[in-house]
Amino acid sequence: MRIQDFHELPKLRDSVGYLYLERGKIEQTQKAVEFFDKDGRVMIPVANLSVLMLGPGTSVTHEAIKTLTDNGCLVNWCGEEGVRFYAQGGGETRKGYRLIRQAELVSDKHKRMRVVRRMYQFRFGEEISEDLKIEQVRGMEGARVRKAYAMASRKFGVPWNGRRYSRQHWSASDTINRALSSANACLNGLCHAAIVSAGYSTGLGFVHTGKQLSFVYDIADLYKTRTTVPLAFSLTAESRNKIESRTRHACRDLFHQERLMGRILNDIDELLNLTKEMTSSADDIKIDFDTDPALPGSLWSPTGNDTTGNSDNMGQDGSTLGGVNYGGDYS
Repeated sequence: MRIQDFHELPKLRDSVGYLYLERGKIEQTQKAVEFFDKDGRVMIPVANLSVLMLGPGTSVTHEAIKTLTDNGCLVNWCGEEGVRFYAQGGGETRKGYRLIRQAELVSDKHKRMRVVRRMYQFRFGEEISEDLKIEQVRGMEGARVRKAYAMASRKFGVPWNGRRYSRQHWSASDTINRALSSANACLNGLCHAAIVSAGYSTGLGFVHTGKQLSFVYDIADLYKTRTTVPLAFSLTAESRNKIESRTRHACRDLFHQERLMGRILNDIDELLNLTKEMTSSADDIKIDFDTDPALPGSLWSPTGNDTTGNSDNMGQDGSTLGGVNYGGDYS
C-alpha cells in the first residue's frame, strides 16, 4: 500500500483513526513520527491515530514507539494485508474499573449468559428466551450469519460456496473469502483499539474464549452483518482486482461514515451494563489515573468499601512498598 498524504486519512471520531503500513521504517523525527520506504518519507499523524498496524518488512525505533504510546496509539504487529495478528502494544488508559466489571461478569455463568443474550439481541434485533443454553444460542447465531451471507450473495450477484479460506494458502481462497477476511481484519483492529483504550481485557470473552483476542472477536461479530459482509460482497461484485487493498480503503471510509469507533465504546459499556451497575462513588472511578499514571490505586476490602492508598502504604518516593507502582513514568 502506498499513501501519498497521510493527512487525507479520515478521523473516525475526534482524533481517532487507523492505518496499515508495510515494508518500511518508522522513526521519531523531533516530536513527530515518520515513515520511510523506497519511495521517500512521510509524516504519520500519531495524534489522530487509534491503531497502527505494522505489516511485513517494517521496523520501528524505540523512540517512535514511545511517541506512539504517549499519544494513545495502539500498535499491532500483523501479517501481510493485516490478516494475521502477532503482537500488540499497550493502550491509553490506566483505569481498571472496566476490567474489574468485565472479569466479574465473565466469571459468573448466569451473568455471563445475560451478556451473551444482550449481544445476540444487539446483533440481530431479536430477544431470545432465558431458558436457552449457550449451544442453542450459537446455533441460532450461525443460522442468522449464514442467512446474511446468502442474502448478500443474491443482492450483489456474487457466487457463494461458504466461508472457506486457508491462512497457509491465502491466494488459493476465492475472491469473496479474501475480501471478507481483509474486511474483518480491519474491523478486528478497530475493535481491539477500542477495547484496550477503554481499559477492558481483549482476552476475557463471553461467547469466544481461550485466546487473548476472545473479546475482540465477540465485539467485532456484533457489526459484521451490517458492515463487513455487505461491503465485501459489494466490492467483489465491482471487481476482483486488488481486492485486499480496495477492501482496506473501503473499510476505512465506511467506519468513518458510520462513526464506528464512538459507537463501539458506548456499545460495550451498555452491553456490560457498566453505567447501571457500577456506582459512580467508587474510588477506582473517581481517581483519574490517566492524568497521573504513577498514582497508586485503591486498596481492596472484602466489605466492598475500597479505600484510597495513603502514606502508610507508600515509600518516601511515592512508590508502593509492594512494588506495584514506582512513582515514575512507564518508560
